[in-house]
Amino acid sequence: MTALPPQPLSPLDGRYRAAVTELGEHLSEAGLNRARVHVEVEWLIFLTDRSMFGSSPLDETQRESLRAVVRDFGQAEIDELATLEATTRHDVKAVEYLVRSRLTSLGLDHIAELTHFACTSEDINNLSYALTVSAAVRDVWLPKYRAVIAVLSDRAREFRDDAMLARTHGQPATPTTMGREIAVTAHRLTRIAEQIDGTEYLGKFSGATGTFSAHVVADPTADWPALSRDFVEGLGLTWNPLTTQIESHDWQAELYNRVSHANRVLHNLATDVWTYISMGYFRQIPQAGATGSSTMPHKINPIRFENAEANLELSSALLDSLAATLVTSRLQRDLTDSTTQRNIGVGLGHSLLALDNLTRGLGEIDLDRTALAADLDSNWEVLGEAIQTVIRAEVAAGRSTISDPYALLKELTRGKRIGHDDLTAFVSGLDIGDDAKQRLLALTPASYIGVASELVDYLP
Repeated sequence: MTALPPQPLSPLDGRYRAAVTELGEHLSEAGLNRARVHVEVEWLIFLTDRSMFGSSPLDETQRESLRAVVRDFGQAEIDELATLEATTRHDVKAVEYLVRSRLTSLGLDHIAELTHFACTSEDINNLSYALTVSAAVRDVWLPKYRAVIAVLSDRAREFRDDAMLARTHGQPATPTTMGREIAVTAHRLTRIAEQIDGTEYLGKFSGATGTFSAHVVADPTADWPALSRDFVEGLGLTWNPLTTQIESHDWQAELYNRVSHANRVLHNLATDVWTYISMGYFRQIPQAGATGSSTMPHKINPIRFENAEANLELSSALLDSLAATLVTSRLQRDLTDSTTQRNIGVGLGHSLLALDNLTRGLGEIDLDRTALAADLDSNWEVLGEAIQTVIRAEVAAGRSTISDPYALLKELTRGKRIGHDDLTAFVSGLDIGDDAKQRLLALTPASYIGVASELVDYLP
């Protein structure tokens, strides 16, 4: 058998590439290396701006030329780093050598020894990951996540008045509206979005074991913690003053737990919509040219929601693992986080793919109001709650002497199907006030929805 040419191993880089390609801008190896170059360049500018170790501030042209190394980072730099790392066997050292070579080409050899000055690799890496993960979440994942919330909010408002039978424990229960049910999910997701948006992206820049030891020996007069804080905050990150060689990754655990939480709420949405489709509450809109089954031509399968469900599970499995393992490191440093963090993009990628499928799927369904109405009309027994509650109120007000209204309605309705005529006869014979009796006689399963419609207004 002829061997295939090199192929992507992950479906995210193959079949589903189009849905997740934006993440590669930040969370690929190339994106990480560009961020490393960015940190190295900014550290050079930071040191020279303060005329440290005999240096002088770069003029504006020199600064812009140096920053252009980051802006113009592309395939040539990717290839060069691969060649350098083949020799160094160390990814960050390869980045240092690339930056040094660019200093030579820019005529800035006189500051070459300030490249990677007093840095351990983790000083560069932790800031680079904070920058790339922050950009990936804020610029790519969160907008897609909020797009799902927006679609849900629109659908909640569209279906706010459409009464449907609720099914607690899978059994007929007090009616609600489809819009209110969708609004519940949108509200949950909105809270999580605010938590994710408020994530603190921490960074350290304190040397081999977090003690600034090399820094102090090089210049005992400098306030190195203050300088470190200025540098980290200048990158738009939050400074972490107390670390070992590595930044402790607690912010990553917090973030991935929150995204995993969002995944699970979205998973709940996917399975509920799938169930409503199977019950006939939602009908799927046929897509031109699409095939549901290779043998049954009538089928329209809820594949968007099934795909989302599976990818949300994969995403949470990876993110849960990242959150659990990244917070531990033997003594002052071990390297388990290095290979682990390279899978951040995979974890977020499966979530992003699910968001794409949910957005599409929610746009390809419509409400079957006839099915909702028929289900409600087949379950008049759900009014038992209303009747026994009204009787209790009448007894409390001294307008009725009925004892144990709950037991009375339980005997009438539990495990039974009763209809409009049965309830009308039952209510007509009750010893309660006329106003209460008329309210109950006018009640239908479709009108027994409380303020479900109005609750949709609590959405932002």
